[in-house]
Amino acid sequence: MTSPPLHKVIFDTDPGVDDAMALYFALAHPAIDVLGIGTTFGNVTVEQAAANALYLTALAGRSIPVTQGIAAPLRLPMRELPAHIHGADGLGNLAMRRPVKGQLDPRSSARFIVDLARAQPGEITLVAVGPLGNLSLALTLEPSLPQLLRQVILMGGTLEEPGNVSPLAEANIWCDPHAADRVFSAAWKLTMVGLDVTHRVILPLKLFERLAARQNHPATDALLHAVAFYSRFYSQQHAQLAEIQGCVGHDILAFLYLVHPELFSVRAGRIHVCTEGPGLGQTTMDKEGLPDCAQREPGSSPSSTQACTRVQAEACIAMIEDTLMSPWLDR
Repeated sequence: MTSPPLHKVIFDTDPGVDDAMALYFALAHPAIDVLGIGTTFGNVTVEQAAANALYLTALAGRSIPVTQGIAAPLRLPMRELPAHIHGADGLGNLAMRRPVKGQLDPRSSARFIVDLARAQPGEITLVAVGPLGNLSLALTLEPSLPQLLRQVILMGGTLEEPGNVSPLAEANIWCDPHAADRVFSAAWKLTMVGLDVTHRVILPLKLFERLAARQNHPATDALLHAVAFYSRFYSQQHAQLAEIQGCVGHDILAFLYLVHPELFSVRAGRIHVCTEGPGLGQTTMDKEGLPDCAQREPGSSPSSTQACTRVQAEACIAMIEDTLMSPWLDR
């Protein structure tokens, strides 16, 4: 039987409960090779994000370079962190943490992205699931980065679905709209996996209870604790989710698109980010009747990108369960 093609990945993240889901899915999937992790502020401070990335990888028995990246938005003031959603520590307020070994790679996340892209041109996918400051700074360090990376897949934005931090904006884009606008303007192959699809994939808490029972491992125990906290928030917000004690997976959909793009419908076009006013953080695609509200840097030219618009939700949930239930923690 032929093995699936291997996807070499740099994971840029702000863990975060759904980030933890995404990380463990990536580590469990046989076609994904996580070369390194960049961290950013977003769900937690960048220092906490880096600590969480080190902790989650160590719990899973993996030695993966982790770097610390941007600590605040490029131009806007820092916003209040969503401790009520992810916990003050980003992982549902873990009562205690096991002692683990591991130190940060001394490079910044932006420098790390550039170094790996230069070393393996055309081979690496950048999966970004937080605010996009690290990727924006990497573009400053290496303007040819779009030609060096194989593709960029990001969780963020929305076209038709209402926003989750304002009526118009998704959180990752809203947190640093200037960085996001620069990323969307670069000439790389880019896919936006936004709320139009992530809100369709509801993950029941029972899935993670079965996972923890099946794996019987500290990594899945920690994940269950985090998802239970996260699910309580969503259950308080949405009656549908309260009925099943479930949550929205968000970030894990970026990896699902990487390995199974056939489960998604996409629409191609230029995506713009609004960087001021009541539409701050709104993502729009160039179609008739929608103005370009982005404030672009001189000489920049928006690329043609694509956004996910539909998803086969049940197939995604089945893939998540099959992947996480596999014996990946025993390898």
